[in-house]
Formats: sequence, C-alpha cells, structure tokens
Amino acid sequence: MSDLAMQNRTHWENEELKLDELVHQAIWPGGEKAVQRLAKQGKQSVRDLIGKLTDPGTEFFEFSRIAGFGMDYPDVMDVPCGGLVTGLGKIHGNWTMIFANDSRVKAGTYFPITLKKHMRAQAMAERCGINCVYIADSGGAYLPMQADVFPDDQQFGSMFYNMARMSAMGLKQITMSTGGNTAGGAYIVFMACQSVMIDKMSYSFLGGPPLVKAATGEIISAEALGGARVHTQLSGGADHLCQSQDEAIERVREILSLEPPQQLHSHRYEEVPPRVPVTAIYERLPANVHQGINVRAFLEAIADDSQFAEYKKFYAPGLGDNIVTGKLRLKGLPVGVIASNGIGIIFAQAAQKATEWVLRCCQDKTPLLFVQASPGYMVGSESEHMGIGKYGADMVRAVSCAQVPRLQLVIGPDNGAANYGMCGRGYRPHFLFSTMRARTSVMSGRSAGEVLMSIEERKRGNPMSEEEKQAFRQQMIDKYDGEAHPFFCGARLLNDRVLKFWEIRDWLAMAVEVSLLRPIGEPSFGNLRF
Repeated sequence: MSDLAMQNRTHWENEELKLDELVHQAIWPGGEKAVQRLAKQGKQSVRDLIGKLTDPGTEFFEFSRIAGFGMDYPDVMDVPCGGLVTGLGKIHGNWTMIFANDSRVKAGTYFPITLKKHMRAQAMAERCGINCVYIADSGGAYLPMQADVFPDDQQFGSMFYNMARMSAMGLKQITMSTGGNTAGGAYIVFMACQSVMIDKMSYSFLGGPPLVKAATGEIISAEALGGARVHTQLSGGADHLCQSQDEAIERVREILSLEPPQQLHSHRYEEVPPRVPVTAIYERLPANVHQGINVRAFLEAIADDSQFAEYKKFYAPGLGDNIVTGKLRLKGLPVGVIASNGIGIIFAQAAQKATEWVLRCCQDKTPLLFVQASPGYMVGSESEHMGIGKYGADMVRAVSCAQVPRLQLVIGPDNGAANYGMCGRGYRPHFLFSTMRARTSVMSGRSAGEVLMSIEERKRGNPMSEEEKQAFRQQMIDKYDGEAHPFFCGARLLNDRVLKFWEIRDWLAMAVEVSLLRPIGEPSFGNLRF
C-alpha cells in the first residue's frame, strides 16, 4: 500500500470513528439508567424488540440514526435518533418497514424532526409497496411546539392519513402498543389494520385521565379508561390481547405469516463478490474532499466481479468523462450508473451523455444509481454558448421523469444544480445515502465567501480592508462548510443514512432490491431540448 493510500485510509477510518460516537449517543439515550428504567416496567429497548420481530439471522437496515442532533428546539438541543427508530427488516421473508417510538427520548413525543423521519419512512413503504409495523409508545405531539407539529400537511395528522391510504392500497398497517398512546398518538392503535395491546402495559385514549377530569369531572385510572382489556374486550379499538412484549412480538409475526411472498420485478443473476474488496474504498477516495476522484476505481470495489460495462467511455475526452455512465450488477441485480468522475464539474457533453443514459435505462427498465461528487455545472460564456443550460435542463428533466427506481450515493461535493441533475433530495430518489466524504450545500464555503463578500462590499458602499475581507471569508467558509457536513445534513434528514465505506455495497444492494418490489412503469418524458 502506498503512503498516499495509507493516509487516505487513516483519515477516513478516523472520520468514521466520529460517526460511531454520534451513533452511540443516538442508540443509548440516557445510558444504562434509561435501560434499567425500562426493565422495571417490564419493557425491552426498541432495538431488542426489533431484533426479535425480524427473521433470525437477518439484518435490520436502520435509517437516519443521527437524526435530531443540534436542532436547538425550545428547551431541547438534541432529539437523539429523532426519538424514533425506522428501518427495513424481513418478517417471514418479506421486507417490512418498522417504526418504533423510543420512550427514552422525551417519552416518545413527536418533534418536527420525529414527524419528518416517520413520514419519510412511510413514503418509502408506500413507494416500494411494503407492509408497516408500528411499535407504539408515544406521548403524542411535543406540546411546546404545537404550531410546528400539529396543524399542517406533513405534520401529525399526515401520519394517519398515510396509514389510511396505504391500508387502502393493500399494504398492511400493524400496530404493537408497548406503552401509552395518548391524544393523536392513540390513532396509531385505532387506525391500524390490526392492533396488538399488552395487558397492564398498553394504554390508548384520546384524552388521558387528567384531561378527562378537567373536561368532565370524571376521575378514572389509565387502565380503566383505555387499557388493553378495555380496547380488546369492550371498545373493539384493538384486536389482540397479550401478556408480555415477547408474546406481542409473536402475535405480530403470526399476523404477517400469511402474507404472500414478495416478488422482484427484475431478473437476478448469480451474485459474484467484487474482485476488489469494498474496503479498498478507504484507500481510493482522497482525504481532501475537493480533490478529483477516479470513480471507476470506486465502482470496482462495489460491483459484482468488479465488472463495469461502460457507455460512451471515449466520448468528448476531458469534457464528457467528468460523468461516467454504464451498467454493473449489485448482488446479481443489474443497475445503471451515472457517476461523477475527476473533479466532477459537469460540462455540456457530460450532461448530454447522462441524459441519454437515463433514457436508455428507462427504456429497458434498469434501476439507476447516481454516484454524486460534483461541485456543479460548468459556467462561463463558452459553456453557455455550447448549451450547458439546455443540456443541464435536459438532464434535470430526465432525472425528474425517470420511472425506474433511482438511488443517490454522495461521495464528495454535492453543490448547486449538480445536486438536482444527480438526483438529490428534491428529486425524490427512492433512497439517498451519504458518506463521511459528502458535502451537500448550494456552494462550497470558499465560493460562498467570495460571492457574499462582493455583495457585502456593495452594501457597505466602501471597500473592505484585507483584514475585514479575510474575517468575512472565514465566517462564510465556516458557515457553509459546517452546514454541508454529513452530520448537519444527517441530523435534518437530508439523507437516509450516513454510510461507512464498507457498508456501501450491502446497503445499495438492499435498496435496489426493495425498490424493485413494485412494477416499473413505461417511459414518459416531457419536452427535451436535444
């Protein structure tokens, strides 16, 4: 291994240690004392419950573990993991979206970031056509922020709207209540296709005992008002009465045991491991985020047999090869690739090639993977005259209208309109993953410093001194680079997970497989400007 490769590896391993530290805080809110408090209530941690719910020996793919950090809500700086665990696991061989309120985080109440995480997972489930299981233990909306969590679209009521619509589509909505579900949270129980409650542990009511007393004068216990026996034997609001969490888990598994097996709408070839180990990525991606990359060397480490069938490899040397296009297989599944290469700036020829490839993959119904490390489209009179605006718009239109599954993986700069053309969050990819090398923002800190400094000088009306210029530049660099960091973006759910390099192949293969559970429609594009 060369000295440079060793330096790259050491750098990225250290960066991923920082990710480990943040994930540990997310997984263990409150530490061991919080786990002991759960145990005294006869409860297990949500990830232990999920481990028992999913098939033995299978992996639970957990999303957005660093959601909620540094949000600075009223009286609350962090909401570890958003207070909610979401992810994909297999139950009787079928992919299932699992939601679990973590009562260790503010009693499982819903902050704006909790709602965003919950509904992102629901959107994935609806789009991919998979059943949902809700492990419910929530105090409902976080009341100090009621204006931010209650009345609007994509706020509290939208969770139940989504449940109703998915149920109407035939996607099962199963709730296992493991604690209190109050006010709006009660509908997680009542809106489910089937609900499981646990005796003397589960409660569900539109208004708890204090509200009932204030409203009607009635004094009643939580158990008598809305306990498991009330809803399984009197109200009919729930369907299954269990005596423990373990029994409830088995009942949920039993409910889903008769679901028909899922089918992939694609041919799957025999899997062949890469000839280059996925861990080679640590050596092949430069430690300097803004340094150009050899994306073909990256693809060798994730593709079956390290094989990549490239499209238009020799087109427009130095211009067209800043985007690499072609096909590979991920664990036997064919995938079309559009990947940033070199310094990643997108010239007109590269945009034209990418657009053609999107159309071809849509025609033969091949899922698309966008590997993003581009600082933007090329600017200047020469590029404008060559049609960068036209071909960039074609690329954006093609990405917007592509009916095949689309995934994005960010492994470098992710700036400006390149975020759009490479299927960023606003273009609704089925799954979007980042790495510790990702930097997502409208522009880099250095560029922002120069642009905003010129604006600041015009506002002041007099030239700035060199000391003032340097201080202003540094302020903008710190702001923009800080907001581009994967921790900032991951906390706000601008990605579905920050992946370690060694996880990339497994996660991409999972995402392609789940995306192919729904039939792919026919190609349809608007007015391209070729």
